[in-house]
Amino acid sequence: MTQAPTPLTLYTFAMSHYSEKIRWTLDTSDIPYREVCLSPAFHIAPALRMGRRGQTTLPILQAGQEAIQDSPRILDWLQQHRGPLAVMPPELRPQLRDVEQRFDAIGKDVARYLYAHSFGTADAHIVKLWTDHASPWQAAIIRATYPLMRWVFKQKLHIRPARVALAEDRIRLAMDWLDREIADGRQHLVGNRLTVADITAAALLAPLACPSQHPVYGDAAYREGMKQAVAPWRQRPAMAWVRRMYDSHRGQMKGGVF
Repeated sequence: MTQAPTPLTLYTFAMSHYSEKIRWTLDTSDIPYREVCLSPAFHIAPALRMGRRGQTTLPILQAGQEAIQDSPRILDWLQQHRGPLAVMPPELRPQLRDVEQRFDAIGKDVARYLYAHSFGTADAHIVKLWTDHASPWQAAIIRATYPLMRWVFKQKLHIRPARVALAEDRIRLAMDWLDREIADGRQHLVGNRLTVADITAAALLAPLACPSQHPVYGDAAYREGMKQAVAPWRQRPAMAWVRRMYDSHRGQMKGGVF
């Protein structure tokens, strides 16, 4: 009798684009998992304990006693232990990794840019995002200490004018590249079917594209709160491509949270 695969638990931030990258890969690959959304600050101890790498980043994928931290490492683990995955054809591995690295590299830039343009103007919605999956006592602490948490986030993300301007430049360069790649009308970035290259590019840019299928980025309150921040990018071909990817391929989120 074939032994059933070890159940998977995905630890995420609901608003994290890196988490969305792995969530989408699991969903489109029909790999069962349970999602656990953690709250900022309260994620630190679990991430350090599970990851054992001295890092507090999410997502983390747990399979039994094994925990894999960081989205590229999670993709490698999934290919090895749940593959071969249709979205990761081995013959396209170098091209897939190139695109993945290109867009993973701007993940912090996207977060830095959005928080820089929403702290002070969309604080009520940020508090909601940070407390949606918190326990009652965690939510109370977040609300009571939000000004301090906001200051800590600004320091951690280096939200200063020069760094925000650099983040904007790096996002623009990534979008310029994507605009050029799709200028010939192609649907997919590598090969002729959905791959992790498409998933990564779309997921990492989704906070700016605001696709309706995403429960955070597509929410009316998020769109309103980020309206000024995303306005300069909204008409870019790259943003239209992201929304098409969601329309064509995103489908149902199956982890059980949303």
